[in-house]
Amino acid sequence: MGIVERAIVLSEAFVAQHRVELAPEPEGPKAGTVRSSDAAPLDPLRIVALGDSMVAGCGVDTTSESLIPDLANAISAMTNREVEWSINGKLGATMRRVRFRMLPQLSEEARTSDAPDILVICAGSNDIMARRSKKEWRDDLTAVVKEASALAHHVVVLSSGQLYKSPSLGHALRKEVERRIDNQTAISTEVCNQFGALYVDLTHEPLHADARDFWASDHFHPSAFGYVLIAEATAKKLEQPLLQGLSVEARSKN
Repeated sequence: MGIVERAIVLSEAFVAQHRVELAPEPEGPKAGTVRSSDAAPLDPLRIVALGDSMVAGCGVDTTSESLIPDLANAISAMTNREVEWSINGKLGATMRRVRFRMLPQLSEEARTSDAPDILVICAGSNDIMARRSKKEWRDDLTAVVKEASALAHHVVVLSSGQLYKSPSLGHALRKEVERRIDNQTAISTEVCNQFGALYVDLTHEPLHADARDFWASDHFHPSAFGYVLIAEATAKKLEQPLLQGLSVEARSKN
Protein backbone atom coordinates (compact mmCIF):
# COMPACT_ATOMS: atom_id res chain seq x y z
CA MET A 1 0.00 0.00 0.00
CA GLY A 2 1.37 3.41 -1.00
CA ILE A 3 1.82 6.31 1.38
CA VAL A 4 -1.09 8.29 -0.04
CA GLU A 5 -3.45 5.31 -0.05
CA ARG A 6 -2.44 4.41 3.49
CA ALA A 7 -3.14 7.96 4.64
CA ILE A 8 -6.60 7.84 3.08
CA VAL A 9 -7.36 4.50 4.70
CA LEU A 10 -6.27 5.77 8.11
CA SER A 11 -8.32 8.93 7.76
CA GLU A 12 -11.42 6.98 6.74
CA ALA A 13 -10.89 4.61 9.66
CA PHE A 14 -10.64 7.59 12.02
CA VAL A 15 -13.89 9.03 10.67
CA ALA A 16 -15.68 5.67 10.97
CA GLN A 17 -14.43 5.18 14.52
CA HIS A 18 -15.83 8.53 15.65
CA ARG A 19 -18.98 8.79 13.55
CA VAL A 20 -20.42 5.29 13.33
CA GLU A 21 -22.79 4.66 16.23
CA LEU A 22 -22.97 0.88 16.44
CA ALA A 23 -26.25 -0.81 17.20
CA PRO A 24 -26.30 -2.20 20.76
CA GLU A 25 -26.76 -5.80 21.77
CA PRO A 26 -30.50 -6.48 21.61
CA GLU A 27 -32.75 -7.60 24.40
CA GLY A 28 -34.30 -11.03 24.23
CA PRO A 29 -33.67 -14.68 25.07
CA LYS A 30 -30.17 -16.15 24.93
CA ALA A 31 -31.57 -19.61 24.29
CA GLY A 32 -34.61 -21.16 22.71
CA THR A 33 -36.12 -24.03 20.77
CA VAL A 34 -37.42 -24.11 17.21
CA ARG A 35 -39.37 -26.85 15.51
CA SER A 36 -40.41 -27.25 11.90
CA SER A 37 -44.04 -28.15 11.28
CA ASP A 38 -43.17 -31.76 10.42
CA ALA A 39 -40.33 -32.31 12.88
CA ALA A 40 -39.97 -35.91 14.01
CA PRO A 41 -40.22 -36.90 17.70
CA LEU A 42 -36.46 -37.31 18.16
CA ASP A 43 -34.05 -35.81 20.63
CA PRO A 44 -33.48 -32.19 19.59
CA LEU A 45 -30.28 -31.05 17.94
CA ARG A 46 -28.34 -28.71 20.19
CA ILE A 47 -26.54 -25.70 18.72
CA VAL A 48 -24.30 -23.42 20.79
CA ALA A 49 -22.82 -20.25 19.26
CA LEU A 50 -19.93 -18.17 20.57
CA GLY A 51 -18.59 -14.95 19.11
CA ASP A 52 -19.06 -11.33 18.23
CA SER A 53 -21.96 -8.99 17.48
CA MET A 54 -23.28 -11.33 14.79
CA VAL A 55 -23.91 -13.92 17.50
CA ALA A 56 -25.22 -11.28 19.91
CA GLY A 57 -27.63 -10.07 17.21
CA CYS A 58 -26.65 -6.41 17.00
CA GLY A 59 -28.77 -4.64 14.42
CA VAL A 60 -32.18 -6.06 15.38
CA ASP A 61 -34.63 -5.29 18.17
CA THR A 62 -34.67 -8.74 19.74
CA THR A 63 -32.40 -11.78 19.68
CA SER A 64 -35.24 -13.84 18.21
CA GLU A 65 -34.66 -11.97 14.92
CA SER A 66 -30.92 -12.62 14.88
CA LEU A 67 -28.56 -14.99 13.10
CA ILE A 68 -28.50 -18.06 15.34
CA PRO A 69 -32.29 -18.46 15.80
CA ASP A 70 -32.61 -17.97 12.03
CA LEU A 71 -29.95 -20.63 11.48
CA ALA A 72 -31.73 -22.95 13.91
CA ASN A 73 -34.94 -22.51 11.92
CA ALA A 74 -33.17 -23.32 8.67
CA ILE A 75 -31.48 -26.39 10.16
CA SER A 76 -34.75 -27.62 11.65
CA ALA A 77 -36.40 -27.38 8.22
CA MET A 78 -33.52 -29.24 6.55
CA THR A 79 -33.26 -32.04 9.11
CA ASN A 80 -36.92 -32.29 10.17
CA ARG A 81 -35.76 -32.14 13.78
CA GLU A 82 -36.34 -29.88 16.73
CA VAL A 83 -33.36 -27.60 17.38
CA GLU A 84 -32.27 -26.07 20.69
CA TRP A 85 -30.06 -23.00 20.35
CA SER A 86 -28.07 -20.84 22.73
CA ILE A 87 -25.82 -17.84 22.22
CA ASN A 88 -22.90 -16.18 23.96
CA GLY A 89 -22.09 -13.14 21.86
CA LYS A 90 -20.41 -9.83 22.66
CA LEU A 91 -20.23 -6.61 20.67
CA GLY A 92 -16.57 -6.04 19.76
CA ALA A 93 -15.45 -9.60 20.57
CA THR A 94 -12.35 -10.89 18.80
CA MET A 95 -11.24 -14.49 18.34
CA ARG A 96 -8.97 -13.93 21.34
CA ARG A 97 -12.01 -13.24 23.54
CA VAL A 98 -13.59 -16.45 22.28
CA ARG A 99 -10.37 -18.29 23.13
CA PHE A 100 -9.75 -16.97 26.62
CA ARG A 101 -13.24 -16.11 27.93
CA MET A 102 -16.05 -17.83 26.06
CA LEU A 103 -14.56 -21.29 25.51
CA PRO A 104 -13.45 -21.69 29.15
CA GLN A 105 -17.00 -20.82 30.22
CA LEU A 106 -18.41 -23.43 27.84
CA SER A 107 -15.88 -25.94 29.14
CA GLU A 108 -17.20 -25.39 32.67
CA GLU A 109 -20.79 -25.84 31.48
CA ALA A 110 -19.83 -29.06 29.64
CA ARG A 111 -19.29 -30.76 32.99
CA THR A 112 -23.01 -30.66 33.72
CA SER A 113 -24.59 -30.93 30.26
CA ASP A 114 -24.33 -32.96 27.08
CA ALA A 115 -21.93 -31.83 24.38
CA PRO A 116 -23.53 -29.65 21.69
CA ASP A 117 -24.20 -31.31 18.38
CA ILE A 118 -22.92 -28.17 16.65
CA LEU A 119 -20.66 -25.50 18.13
CA VAL A 120 -20.66 -22.36 15.98
CA ILE A 121 -17.71 -19.97 16.22
CA CYS A 122 -18.32 -16.55 14.68
CA ALA A 123 -15.65 -13.89 15.06
CA GLY A 124 -13.15 -12.11 12.85
CA SER A 125 -14.53 -8.74 11.80
CA ASN A 126 -13.24 -7.07 14.96
CA ASP A 127 -9.84 -8.69 14.45
CA ILE A 128 -9.82 -7.07 11.00
CA MET A 129 -10.78 -3.64 12.31
CA ALA A 130 -8.20 -3.92 15.11
CA ARG A 131 -5.53 -4.72 12.49
CA ARG A 132 -4.44 -7.87 14.28
CA SER A 133 -1.68 -9.71 12.45
CA LYS A 134 -2.08 -12.85 10.38
CA LYS A 135 0.03 -14.74 12.93
CA GLU A 136 -2.19 -13.60 15.79
CA TRP A 137 -5.26 -14.72 13.87
CA ARG A 138 -3.75 -18.12 13.06
CA ASP A 139 -2.65 -18.70 16.66
CA ASP A 140 -5.99 -17.77 18.20
CA LEU A 141 -8.12 -19.63 15.65
CA THR A 142 -5.96 -22.75 15.92
CA ALA A 143 -6.29 -22.79 19.69
CA VAL A 144 -10.06 -22.20 19.48
CA VAL A 145 -10.68 -24.95 16.94
CA LYS A 146 -8.55 -27.49 18.81
CA GLU A 147 -10.27 -26.79 22.14
CA ALA A 148 -13.74 -26.56 20.60
CA SER A 149 -13.32 -29.97 18.97
CA ALA A 150 -13.13 -31.52 22.43
CA LEU A 151 -16.34 -29.80 23.54
CA ALA A 152 -18.76 -30.54 20.67
CA HIS A 153 -19.56 -33.23 18.13
CA HIS A 154 -19.14 -30.80 15.22
CA VAL A 155 -17.40 -27.42 15.06
CA VAL A 156 -18.47 -24.82 12.51
CA VAL A 157 -16.45 -21.64 11.97
CA LEU A 158 -18.15 -18.77 10.14
CA SER A 159 -16.10 -16.35 8.07
CA SER A 160 -16.14 -12.62 8.65
CA GLY A 161 -19.19 -10.95 7.18
CA GLN A 162 -19.18 -8.73 4.13
CA LEU A 163 -17.91 -5.78 6.11
CA TYR A 164 -16.20 -4.42 3.01
CA LYS A 165 -19.66 -3.58 1.66
CA SER A 166 -20.74 -1.61 4.72
CA PRO A 167 -22.15 1.81 3.77
CA SER A 168 -20.55 3.19 6.95
CA LEU A 169 -17.02 2.76 5.60
CA GLY A 170 -15.21 4.85 3.01
CA HIS A 171 -14.18 3.43 -0.36
CA ALA A 172 -10.45 3.09 0.38
CA LEU A 173 -11.13 1.55 3.79
CA ARG A 174 -13.55 -0.96 2.27
CA LYS A 175 -10.87 -2.07 -0.19
CA GLU A 176 -8.35 -2.52 2.62
CA VAL A 177 -10.89 -4.41 4.74
CA GLU A 178 -11.64 -6.73 1.82
CA ARG A 179 -7.94 -7.44 1.34
CA ARG A 180 -7.54 -8.29 5.01
CA ILE A 181 -10.64 -10.47 5.00
CA ASP A 182 -9.27 -12.37 2.00
CA ASN A 183 -6.06 -13.05 3.94
CA GLN A 184 -8.02 -14.07 7.01
CA THR A 185 -10.24 -16.38 4.97
CA ALA A 186 -7.25 -18.18 3.45
CA ILE A 187 -5.76 -18.81 6.90
CA SER A 188 -9.10 -19.90 8.34
CA THR A 189 -9.64 -22.40 5.52
CA GLU A 190 -6.22 -23.92 6.14
CA VAL A 191 -6.64 -24.13 9.92
CA CYS A 192 -10.13 -25.63 9.78
CA ASN A 193 -9.08 -28.21 7.19
CA GLN A 194 -6.09 -29.16 9.33
CA PHE A 195 -8.02 -29.63 12.56
CA GLY A 196 -11.33 -31.00 11.30
CA ALA A 197 -13.67 -28.03 11.67
CA LEU A 198 -16.17 -27.01 9.00
CA TYR A 199 -15.40 -23.56 7.61
CA VAL A 200 -18.28 -21.63 6.09
CA ASP A 201 -16.90 -19.00 3.74
CA LEU A 202 -19.57 -16.41 2.99
CA THR A 203 -17.15 -13.60 2.25
CA HIS A 204 -18.01 -13.32 -1.42
CA GLU A 205 -21.33 -15.14 -1.56
CA PRO A 206 -24.22 -13.31 -3.27
CA LEU A 207 -25.91 -12.21 -0.05
CA HIS A 208 -27.29 -9.01 -1.62
CA ALA A 209 -25.29 -6.97 0.87
CA ASP A 210 -25.45 -4.09 -1.60
CA ALA A 211 -29.19 -3.87 -1.01
CA ARG A 212 -30.31 -1.10 1.31
CA ASP A 213 -32.55 -3.34 3.41
CA PHE A 214 -29.68 -5.76 4.12
CA TRP A 215 -28.20 -3.38 6.69
CA ALA A 216 -29.49 -2.25 10.06
CA SER A 217 -29.90 1.40 10.99
CA ASP A 218 -26.19 1.71 11.85
CA HIS A 219 -25.29 0.61 8.28
CA PHE A 220 -22.73 -1.71 9.85
CA HIS A 221 -24.63 -4.74 11.17
CA PRO A 222 -27.19 -6.82 9.25
CA SER A 223 -30.88 -6.12 9.60
CA ALA A 224 -33.41 -8.85 10.39
CA PHE A 225 -33.65 -9.42 6.63
CA GLY A 226 -29.86 -9.58 6.36
CA TYR A 227 -29.61 -12.16 9.13
CA VAL A 228 -32.15 -14.37 7.38
CA LEU A 229 -30.11 -14.27 4.18
CA ILE A 230 -26.88 -15.11 6.04
CA ALA A 231 -28.56 -17.94 7.98
CA GLU A 232 -30.04 -19.50 4.85
CA ALA A 233 -26.73 -19.30 3.00
CA THR A 234 -24.93 -20.85 5.98
CA ALA A 235 -27.40 -23.72 6.26
CA LYS A 236 -27.09 -24.42 2.55
CA LYS A 237 -23.29 -24.60 2.89
CA LEU A 238 -23.70 -27.06 5.78
CA GLU A 239 -26.31 -29.27 4.14
CA GLN A 240 -24.13 -31.85 2.43
CA PRO A 241 -21.11 -32.04 4.75
CA LEU A 242 -23.09 -32.03 8.00
CA LEU A 243 -26.86 -31.66 8.06
CA GLN A 244 -27.70 -34.65 5.89
CA GLY A 245 -26.02 -36.86 8.47
CA LEU A 246 -28.09 -35.31 11.28
CA SER A 247 -31.43 -35.52 9.50
CA VAL A 248 -34.37 -37.73 10.45
CA GLU A 249 -33.65 -39.97 7.46
CA ALA A 250 -30.05 -40.48 8.54
CA ARG A 251 -31.04 -41.20 12.14
CA SER A 252 -33.63 -43.77 11.03
CA LYS A 253 -30.90 -45.75 9.25
CA ASN A 254 -28.68 -45.94 12.34
